[in-house]
Amino acid sequence: LALIAAAKGYRLILIIPDKMSQEKISHVRALGAEVRMGRSDVTRGHPEYYQDVAARLEGEIHGSFYVNQFANPANPLAHERTTGPEIWEQTGGKVDGFICSVGSGGTLAGTSVFLKEKNRDIVIGCADPRGAAMYELFKHGEAKASPGGSITEGIGLGRVTPIIKQARVD
Repeated sequence: LALIAAAKGYRLILIIPDKMSQEKISHVRALGAEVRMGRSDVTRGHPEYYQDVAARLEGEIHGSFYVNQFANPANPLAHERTTGPEIWEQTGGKVDGFICSVGSGGTLAGTSVFLKEKNRDIVIGCADPRGAAMYELFKHGEAKASPGGSITEGIGLGRVTPIIKQARVD
């Protein structure tokens, strides 16, 4: 995105949690993105929480657009149109199951929709850590997250995102 944005005369500003790896930060900067850090030790509603910083900047920077991967329907749709078909094609339709962890929920939601439409018997699973909201939702039917987190960046959220609701998890 940063390269496309630059080619069109735009800039890509990424607001990321302060717990992201230095390698990831260096990588997106090398691709031309401007990186700003938000806090991950505070919750939504705090002015320095990374998602709230991004939402605020949309109002402060003329002509900007907050992508909001956690609620943007284009996120799962992209996986329904690309990831799911790619898996189906590369396996020749011989897919027994699809398991993934959840960050925003877009990959699981979109891919599961596509694969279940191809074969309702495909098993879809969520591989999130115990205590994460998504784990609790799919394991116990309700999303009550406990404090803690994941050692893997981007998974183990403490809340259920709006886009996960369309996921077809067994």
